[in-house]
Amino acid sequence: MFYYRIYDDHEELNFFKSTLDDKKIAELLKEFECQRQQYFNLDFVEFLRKKDMDAEIIEVENISY
Repeated sequence: MFYYRIYDDHEELNFFKSTLDDKKIAELLKEFECQRQQYFNLDFVEFLRKKDMDAEIIEVENISY
């Protein structure tokens, strides 16, 4: 499993996981961007799930100690 950090048009930091490597993710991201005017992480992960059923958004919380 690979873990990625991405920003969308809302400038929100999100993370997702996928079984696809970074080269394949980059290819799919270009394809996704060609099909849309706005880019939202939830939409991208939904698009990605057509190629990788294990892809999903991960919510990350800060913790301090």
